[in-house]
Amino acid sequence: MSLANEILELKKSKKAIVLAHYYQRPEIQEIADYVGDSLGLSQKAAETDASIIVFAGVHFMAETAKILNPSKMVLLPDLDAGCSLAESCPPDAFRKFKEAHPNHLVITYINCSAEIKAMSDIVCTSSNALRIVESVPEDKPIIFAPDKNLGRYIAKKTGRDLLLWDGSCVVHEAFSIDKLLELHKANPGAVIIAHPESEEHILDVATYIGSTAGMINYVKEHPEEQFIVATEAGILHKMQQEVPDTVLIPAPAQEDNTCACSECAYMKVNTIQKLYDCLLNESPEIDVPKALAQSALLPIERMLELSK
Repeated sequence: MSLANEILELKKSKKAIVLAHYYQRPEIQEIADYVGDSLGLSQKAAETDASIIVFAGVHFMAETAKILNPSKMVLLPDLDAGCSLAESCPPDAFRKFKEAHPNHLVITYINCSAEIKAMSDIVCTSSNALRIVESVPEDKPIIFAPDKNLGRYIAKKTGRDLLLWDGSCVVHEAFSIDKLLELHKANPGAVIIAHPESEEHILDVATYIGSTAGMINYVKEHPEEQFIVATEAGILHKMQQEVPDTVLIPAPAQEDNTCACSECAYMKVNTIQKLYDCLLNESPEIDVPKALAQSALLPIERMLELSK
């Protein structure tokens, strides 16, 4: 029996569900019960009746699933699946930053630790950040953390003066504007689409800017076009399935590598073997201290309510 089939059997016998992010390896996406972006994954985690949640993603995603499901077992195939953006916002430093601006409402991007979420008023994702910022009265000052690129983009879209934490994602800051422009010159008919975690000079040349789910939907709505896709290259698997006859080109990274794209090493730490092992052994398990989980839950629930 193949590893994929063994995982399917284990899922049935253990009443488990596998949630996977678009940036995961293709073979993991293929056996997942749901593949999505951070918002979709949070919504699925909140509504599942499964006994075990295997989160094929990175640590903060599995941690969020555990906060939403304190009585369920949440597994992560590899505990080394971290996040450069989450790590760019250490809790002690952020606490001091928040204390220095006591009148500000705190909106944090979901790509952060439970400790940061617990210090927040509302959590957001790239899918709903615009709506959530716009839900705050205009006279209320806002701290937006940890992603400065997403925050700068939202500030520009809303006209709000957001106080930004200086954090970023190494994957989305790895794109080379010079190589991108050269690639576009060689493919003049291709439409550039980009994730808002990308740097401003990348967003300035993009026709469409949106979350991973938003980018996939945009491509589905314009299948006759060719696209240069500026986000982690794992998205191309699902995107190509949705538009099999559409030419999709990964945006080039500054560093020369085999895929000529930008990949998240943390996302790729998970393998189908590790997924099988973690489901079989029910380990490694994600645990969030009760008090911390309760503090972090409220801003997540506010996000989910505002996203309906």
